[in-house]
Amino acid sequence: MFKEVLDFEYLTISEAKEILENIVKERRKVAEVGFETRKTLQYLRTLSKLPAKKARELVEELLELPFVSEVIAIKIADILPDIPDEVRLLYAKEGITLSPEEIQTILDIVEKYKS
Repeated sequence: MFKEVLDFEYLTISEAKEILENIVKERRKVAEVGFETRKTLQYLRTLSKLPAKKARELVEELLELPFVSEVIAIKIADILPDIPDEVRLLYAKEGITLSPEEIQTILDIVEKYKS
């Protein structure tokens, strides 16, 4: 049996947690939830730092910056960097070097969503 991808969308950890919580809630009405599903949900709950709606708002605001791609915006929303070095690490794999001003812009936006 083959499966095909019908749609693809990047999600933050918070959004994935919310989706999986809804799936588990529905599945529990019918049957037992599997071990892998329970462990995945536990993992997502542990790593989730923002509510899903706030995480998506952060991603959308970051995407307005010309030097932030969707993948990087998702990573930033998941990690919520505190210092410039954390932002630099996210860009290191991309081979992009940001100016100190660009990094500070990202950190300022992230700070708004932490409180």
